[in-house]
Amino acid sequence: MTETSQTLQLPSHESAIALAGVAEENLKFLSRHTGANLVLRGQELSIYGPEKPVERVIKVLRSLQPYWEEAKTISRPDLMTAFQALDTGRMDEYQDLQKSVLARTRRGEVVRAKTFRQKQYIKAIQKHDVTFCIGPAGTGKTFLAAVLAVRALLNDECERLILTRPAVEAGEKLGFLPGDLQQKVNPFLRPLYDALYEFIDPQRIPDLMERGQIEVAPLAYMRGRTLSNAFVIVDEAQNTTPAQLKMVLTRLGFGSKMVVTGDITQTDLPRHQESGLVVATNILKSVEGIAFCQFSQADVVRHPLVQRIVEAYEKFEN
Repeated sequence: MTETSQTLQLPSHESAIALAGVAEENLKFLSRHTGANLVLRGQELSIYGPEKPVERVIKVLRSLQPYWEEAKTISRPDLMTAFQALDTGRMDEYQDLQKSVLARTRRGEVVRAKTFRQKQYIKAIQKHDVTFCIGPAGTGKTFLAAVLAVRALLNDECERLILTRPAVEAGEKLGFLPGDLQQKVNPFLRPLYDALYEFIDPQRIPDLMERGQIEVAPLAYMRGRTLSNAFVIVDEAQNTTPAQLKMVLTRLGFGSKMVVTGDITQTDLPRHQESGLVVATNILKSVEGIAFCQFSQADVVRHPLVQRIVEAYEKFEN
C-alpha cells in the first residue's frame, strides 16, 4: 500500500485550535475515522499514512476551510456532515449549508444548521403548519424551533410566541417544591427561557410577556383555548399523555404554526403510562400537512461527550 504525506498550513494559532478541537479531539476522530495519522505542530498540520485515507482527510479539511480559516470552532457534527457530504456526492449542498445563516444571537454568534437533518427540520417548519421532531438531547430540536419562532415574532410574521411543556417531574415530586404554582413550574420552563435569552434582551421579555406577545406556560394552561396567529412550541412532548397531546394539537388556530419536540427514550411518565408523543406519531404519520423529523446521535451539537453518552445508551438499549 502506497504511503504518502501532506501538510496543511493553518493561517493562525486560533484557527489551529478551532480545527483541532479540545485536547485535539477532532484530529483523533479524523484519525479513527480514516486510518490516517494527524500531527499538529503550531500552525502546521501533517497528515500521513496510506494514500486514500490521507486524500480523504484532506478533502474533508478543505470542505471545512470556511470554518477553521475564520477560527470558528469545528464540532463533531461538522466533521460527520462533511464525511457524509463527501461519501454521498453532496459537497455542493454542504457548501450551501455552511453559507446559510438562520439568525445571529445577541452576542453576534451565527446560528445555522450543522447537519443535513437539521436543515431538513428547518425547511419542514417553514413549509408545514405542524412539525414533529423526535431525537436525543443536544440535537437542537427546541433551540432551532425557538430561533424560527423568535425570528417570526420580530419580523411580524406572527402575533405571539407560545412556549409550553408538561410539568412532569424527573423523579421529583412537584408538590414538595417551595412556592406557589408559578414558582413550582418555572424550573420546568427554564430551558425555554434560556432559548429566548439568546435572541431577545432579557429586560425586554417581561414587557413582551405582559403584552401577551410571549407566553411561557405549562401545558395545562392551553386547555380550552384557540391559538391563532401564533408560533407554538410544545417541548418535552414525550412526557405528555395521549389525551394531553391531542388537546394541545387541537388548539391550533388559523395563521399558526406548531412544533412538537421530544425524546422518546427519556420519558418521565409513570411506567404504565403510554407517551402521547409515541401515540401521536403512530396516528398522524400519514396525515397531510404534518411533517415528522427524526434526529439521531449523529446530530448532537453539544459537548462531544454528550454524543458519546447518547451513543452508549443507544447501544445498551438495543
